[in-house]
Amino acid sequence: MVACPLCNKQVKESLINEHIDEGCQTHLVEQNDTPSAQKTHSFFSTPGTRRTTTSSSNARNGTQTPTAPAAPPATPHVERPVTPPAGTKRSLDEADHGQADGAGGQSRSPVAPKRTKLSVLQKVAPLAERMRPTSLDHVCGQELVGPNGLLRGMIETNKIPSMVLWGGPGTGKTTIARLIANTSGARFVEINSTSSGVADVKKIFAEAFKELQLTGRRTIIFCDEIHRFSKSQQDIFLGPVEAGQVTLIAATTENPSFKVINALLSRCRTFTLAKLGDDDLVRILERAMATESCSSPLLDSDMLRYFASFANGDARTALNLLDLAMSLSTKPSITAADIKRELTRTLVYDRNGDQHYDTISALHKSIRGSDPHASLYYLGRMLQSGEDPLYISRRLIVVASEDVGLADNTMLPLATATHAACQQIGMPECRINLAHCVVALCLAPKSTRSYRGLANVMAALDEPGVAGLPVPIHLRNAPTRLMKEMGYGAEYKYNPSYVDGRVSQDYLPEKLIGRQFLEDSDFGTKLDEDLEDELLPEVED
Repeated sequence: MVACPLCNKQVKESLINEHIDEGCQTHLVEQNDTPSAQKTHSFFSTPGTRRTTTSSSNARNGTQTPTAPAAPPATPHVERPVTPPAGTKRSLDEADHGQADGAGGQSRSPVAPKRTKLSVLQKVAPLAERMRPTSLDHVCGQELVGPNGLLRGMIETNKIPSMVLWGGPGTGKTTIARLIANTSGARFVEINSTSSGVADVKKIFAEAFKELQLTGRRTIIFCDEIHRFSKSQQDIFLGPVEAGQVTLIAATTENPSFKVINALLSRCRTFTLAKLGDDDLVRILERAMATESCSSPLLDSDMLRYFASFANGDARTALNLLDLAMSLSTKPSITAADIKRELTRTLVYDRNGDQHYDTISALHKSIRGSDPHASLYYLGRMLQSGEDPLYISRRLIVVASEDVGLADNTMLPLATATHAACQQIGMPECRINLAHCVVALCLAPKSTRSYRGLANVMAALDEPGVAGLPVPIHLRNAPTRLMKEMGYGAEYKYNPSYVDGRVSQDYLPEKLIGRQFLEDSDFGTKLDEDLEDELLPEVED
């Protein structure tokens, strides 16, 4: 027997779901049919707890427990959280204070020890954690949750789909996920892929399914850093998400197209969070100073904008800088210049993420565009952030053939020599070799004839039948007697045996004879409209 969590009456455990579904009116156990007190227990307590309560009560009365009581003792009242009906939204005040007031105005807030522990954690938490917005109106820089934002409309109508929040660090992914849970009335479970395994996630799925069956309340699972789950581990989300048993909110700083499996992406909406601008960060810092009652003259608007520019769109970094600056501002005779000197910037560069590929792409394209200033900037940015110099030198070898090519054949030996120099010397000296090669490639003439010629061949090979054309018989090798008897290489003309090496001989398969892949010009034929006015006078001359 169990005590119904809604009416507190005794019901057979196998019939508890039907009892709740029918409004607590059926499947009640009569008093005469109730088993002994030792076998009855509350829905939220174990039999062992029930026995302890009964025995301690009898001991205080100086009596012993009868072997066959006439009626079971009353089930003790168990404090339970008030579960809102399915789909009921909670206000942010209710979400922040845990429970709403119960009947008769009695508060169901957590007990005093928990409140004390929570307040202690709030005091020791970093400023960035203490300043998390408690309302969507306080989220800065994200139009998705703005007054007319798409995600804001879904939250207000309680139509929350499974989603992937993609954005850089400190853009508000965790904050938005928690605000969604607080306002939806759903059960909220937060996991991190770095500390949770498959067994933990499966246990959460089972609990969510029971919660949905008993109370009709949904469960929102917030999975931070989902890209750290392997593809096989991400598969476990597919069934529960597709069936609607859980609502998944996944957060990632990596491109979900590469880090999240396609099957899971097709079941979720992907929302991209923008990098916060300096104005947004300044507003966040001003609100933090007002909350902390900080009025130091050193932390003026110019200093806040200085922090915002260093944070590079990361609100957490900006708040951490402010937190440290508020501590430094209390020192005697400290100046604004001293604070700026103490706070050094960590470059935002992920050697394994999008920044890694975006920056090397910018270096390559700057060399292709013959801009030595931009090329040196991206080179220095990667080296300062700890990028492997051999990775950069390998790309320079590609640039030497892809972009300079036939216009200056000395660039390929220079690039390969630079790679060897990086291997033998290493950092920090090899950065000089890299700068030498980068500038030389920038100033060198450019030709993509060979590169475009190969691209034309690869495009032709995609045509039906071209990739399987037979090699002309006079070009075939004849290492065996049988091949020679079959005519392999019989009519081949050895060019060095003829004057100037000139012979009349075809080399392409018969169906491709006369087709040209290598173009005559070093560049293409497109005309940039932005340069059209500059080129017109030359054409007239």
